[in-house]
Amino acid sequence: MQQTILIYYFLAVNIIAFIVYGIDKLKARKNLWRIPEATLLLLAVIGGSVGAWLGMRVWHHKTMHLKFKYGVPAILALQIAIGVYLLK
Repeated sequence: MQQTILIYYFLAVNIIAFIVYGIDKLKARKNLWRIPEATLLLLAVIGGSVGAWLGMRVWHHKTMHLKFKYGVPAILALQIAIGVYLLK
């Protein structure tokens, strides 16, 4: 049961991260109020690193900012390592 909840959590947070990155890119193009970078990174940290990384690639967003260019993949790698460790 807990594994099912965890799967739904990670699925939801990654979908949300992907959508939020797209929304921020749209707002950037229209010179509207932007989503804070801390919020975008927080979405990756709380488990949405796959969605954040995909959002960066699909929307071509934040790809030149070093903290995103290297930070999101580092968060993803760390989360994969923790997942592999916990599954052993």
